[in-house]
Formats: sequence, C-alpha cells, structure tokens
Amino acid sequence: MRTRCVIVFVAVTLIAAGHVAQAQDTRGPIVVAEGGAHSDPQAAPTQAPAADAEENLSPEEKMRRRFPQPVRVGDLIGLPLLDWDDSTIGYVRHVVRTPEGKIQLIVNQGRLFGWGGRLVQVPIEAVAILARQLDLLDISVEEFRAAPAWSAATTQPIPSDDMIKIALSRR
Repeated sequence: MRTRCVIVFVAVTLIAAGHVAQAQDTRGPIVVAEGGAHSDPQAAPTQAPAADAEENLSPEEKMRRRFPQPVRVGDLIGLPLLDWDDSTIGYVRHVVRTPEGKIQLIVNQGRLFGWGGRLVQVPIEAVAILARQLDLLDISVEEFRAAPAWSAATTQPIPSDDMIKIALSRR
C-alpha cells in the first residue's frame, strides 16, 4: 500500500513538473557547443541525485538529518519495531551502550506476540520513533533476521531514567 502511494505521488510530481517546465521555458533554444557544453549561462551544474548522496552518509550522519530528539530510555522499553510494511518484527527489551559508546536497542525476534525468540542488537542510528512505535529504517528485515544474538557480557545497560536521543519519523 505504501509503495503504491509513493509511486503515485512521484508520478504526479514528475508530470506536474514537466508541465510547469514547458509553460515557463520562454528563453528560446539552448545551443550545445562542440564538446557538449551548453551556451545557457543560467544552466545549473549537474549534481549527484539526492538518493546517491544519502547512501554515502554514515549512520550517524543519517541520524543527525532525522532531527534526533531526547527520549527517556524507559519510554522505549516495550515499543514495537516495525518494518517498511508496518509489520511488527520485534519489541524493545533493553537499551544498552557498547564499549565504543554506541547505543544499541536490544530487540527480540519475536515469535508469539513478541515473546520467545532470540535477542539481537539494533543500532539506535538505524531506527526512528514514530508515535508509540519504532521504524526500522536502515536495516532490511533479512539483515535483522540474520543478525547475531546479543551477548550481555559485551554491553552495559542504560538506566531507565537516562535520556538519549533518537531520530524522528513520519509516514
């Protein structure tokens, strides 16, 4: 459903942009000089598409672009983690800090209503909060399911009253 909405939105935007460009282009023909250079002095230099620029960012840079907001750790415990199809793939059980200082959400790969299964680490940079649920943004469901099991010996739990930052999401 979401994919269809995005496709329809993109198609309508492209069609509308084409009509606006045709209606506003009154400068006359653009002459291409030898070697492919344009004679139009107002032509903007070509830039890489936004999608390519987004892919080259580190997870920390992506999170900074998602307007991270403070949240109490205890408020994250028990929240469902959703994939791109809005299916619940697990629930947050713990919030921990790695020896490198990175914050990880410990999420169970739930079986029945989020109970059972195994616990895996999900980087805080790969999720965003959306009301009373979390969106898995930068990890595919396959990568989530293939993630190694969490080992409590390598991390420190973060107290429930501590504040951390998490990115915002909207649909």
